[in-house]
Amino acid sequence: MDDKIDPALIAILSQLWRAAQENPGRAWSLAKLSKQSGVPMSSLRRHLTALSDAALLDRTAIDESATGTPTASLNDAGRELCAQLFAQSAPDID
Repeated sequence: MDDKIDPALIAILSQLWRAAQENPGRAWSLAKLSKQSGVPMSSLRRHLTALSDAALLDRTAIDESATGTPTASLNDAGRELCAQLFAQSAPDID
């Protein structure tokens, strides 16, 4: 069985983590997230749905008739996961 994580998912999480670090409290538009992660919009939306279903994401889904921009950002659980995934290991000092 292949236990590897989809590279697109890692790219998306990495950019959501970057957004949380650079702009706390502000969500990125899906267009920006797609461009920054290098993941096509259709794949991005599928991954964001999965992250939302896993309760790792705050997502504002705007329907086509509404004015506004769909955005995504990590919630507390998502930030905690990304901190664990992307934390740089500090050297042990004895």
